[in-house]
Amino acid sequence: MRRQSADTPLSAVLVISDLEFGGAQRQVVELANNMDPEACVIHVCSLSDFVPLGKAIHGSTSRLSLILRRFHFDFSVVPRLARLLRRLKADVVHSFLFDATIASRLAGSLVRSVAVVSSERNANYNLKRSNFIALKATERFSDLTIANSTAGAAFNSQLYRRQMSCYRVVHNGADIERFKPANADRVRKELGLGDRQPVVGMFASFKPQKNHAVWLRAARQVIQRVPNAKLLFVGDQLHKGMSNSTEFKKTIQLVVEEAGLTRHCLFVGNRPDVENYYNVCTVTVLPSLFEGTPNALLESMACGVPVVASNVADNTYLVQDGKTGFVVAPNDESALADRVCRILADNQLRNTMAEAARAWICSEFSCRRLAEKTLSAYRHAIAVRARR
Repeated sequence: MRRQSADTPLSAVLVISDLEFGGAQRQVVELANNMDPEACVIHVCSLSDFVPLGKAIHGSTSRLSLILRRFHFDFSVVPRLARLLRRLKADVVHSFLFDATIASRLAGSLVRSVAVVSSERNANYNLKRSNFIALKATERFSDLTIANSTAGAAFNSQLYRRQMSCYRVVHNGADIERFKPANADRVRKELGLGDRQPVVGMFASFKPQKNHAVWLRAARQVIQRVPNAKLLFVGDQLHKGMSNSTEFKKTIQLVVEEAGLTRHCLFVGNRPDVENYYNVCTVTVLPSLFEGTPNALLESMACGVPVVASNVADNTYLVQDGKTGFVVAPNDESALADRVCRILADNQLRNTMAEAARAWICSEFSCRRLAEKTLSAYRHAIAVRARR
């Protein structure tokens, strides 16, 4: 191992497939911006030049590298990434998403001084057989997997038959200085909303995992009970239509029309100032089929906006049912509508939940806590690599 002095900051390279408006991408940015530079210097590497979030990295001109894939199976990425790891004298390479994970594990096999850390961002999902084979074949090069949920760690452990000692759980973090209660009059006016008009927000990319359809079915019940409510959708299809997001978006637009909800819906796409749109909302929903740690829940609660989420992954830990929001069974549209209407109808309940939600995120899910826990995991991975 290269590491010789405990006084020298660690050097970690975060490798990700791209830097679009996604949950993993945003956590990379938060980790890069909130790690103590006296303890660990972070460098980010994207395998795509689609990097709209790149500018959000502090000092991105010197801390962001692009190693572009020229075609789908471009194995030249591996030696190029290995050269970057050597040049930066990396102690850790930490990968996010499939392509980056394979490239980082193989590059790590070439640079034996670097600890290889993988990520698990979800739980209980279906994996393509080709992806499973590639991940299984390269797992021996990984020293540690950081999962952003306990459910994700258990799922990955069972899937690849690895001991739980190979995992560390580090839940996502929210920037509590950016995501906080704030006046939203300007955005309300831009959206054509009344001062007290109730708004139910859903903050999610257009992909089947997020389960927009069940919310739209539930929303019909909400509109029947609260006719002046607006349905706000923040997010868009993924880069190059990944995860069938282009077709999924078209399907959702058809569902909106068929359900007669068009005049109630506001679709605003991806927003760099997304925090302003949380503060427009009275409540937010996330009826996902599977998850890891959803950023949307953390950010909404950090803004003092209660949430209603499906009972998947660690959501029952993130959302204190009845205190910071509600948790309902997946695909239970009646329960989803009921909990949303309960929050819309009870100002005292909503205000109490808002205060509790903000306090819970500040205490347990800040970016500072994310960085501290990740740094501890890096040190463990380095020790594992040293023993190997």
